[in-house]
Amino acid sequence: MKKIIVVMAGAMLLFTSCVNQFNQIYKSTDNDLKYEYAKECYARGKYVKATTLLRELVTIQKGTDNAEESLFMLAMAEFKDKNYETAAEYFKKYYKSYPKGMYAELASYYIGESLYMCTPEPRLDQSQTVSAISAFQDYMDLFQDARMKDKAQARLFQLQDKLVKKELYSAQLYYNLGTYFGNCTNGGSNYQACIITAQNALNDYPYSELREDFALLIVKSKFELAEQSVESKRIDRYRDAEDECYGFINEYPDSKSRSLAEKYINICKKYVKD
Repeated sequence: MKKIIVVMAGAMLLFTSCVNQFNQIYKSTDNDLKYEYAKECYARGKYVKATTLLRELVTIQKGTDNAEESLFMLAMAEFKDKNYETAAEYFKKYYKSYPKGMYAELASYYIGESLYMCTPEPRLDQSQTVSAISAFQDYMDLFQDARMKDKAQARLFQLQDKLVKKELYSAQLYYNLGTYFGNCTNGGSNYQACIITAQNALNDYPYSELREDFALLIVKSKFELAEQSVESKRIDRYRDAEDECYGFINEYPDSKSRSLAEKYINICKKYVKD
């Protein structure tokens, strides 16, 4: 028991000593000492201490030999401490200040990486996703032989998948709303909105793995639109739905939803007489 108490006391003494050391250096007027200690904190993964010192130093050291490294190290410390939005702003500041600097390429990449880490799940607003895509595209345009090009390209695919899923959720929501009129502010229908959303997604993301999901929503929406139509529009809409079903079967002959498309075709034929 005495040994444990001694060890705990030693640990507390070391902790107190470290805190005192940091406080003394933080209050010091020796900026070179602060800078070296900030570098040591960064190297040891003490990112909060590093950022606390560096936020002050990047202003004080402006115009000195250490200014560039201080700003980049601050951005990286914020990133490693998972303060991604703050990190993105510092990386942007670095690149704007030092477009030909030693860390320019890395800063450009980490703008995108920081924004990528801020992106929400696909059901939520995707403004950050669009910003991250733009940042990675800028990186690859600026540094065509970039070291991180493969990773940036992979990130772009992941971010585009989020946008595609967002569109799929939106189209599915319109379909689920069906005949609910509270959502139809311009006199249209939710099925029409689903069709337009899905068609736009197919045009914008022609190589998406979710193509079949969008195509199926179009099939189902066109059929439901025909079912709900007034008499004057019903035949044309059944014909349109039938054509869409044939197109779906031709493009996805092995689809699990083929039987549903065939069922719709049989119903459409009862109304469409060429």
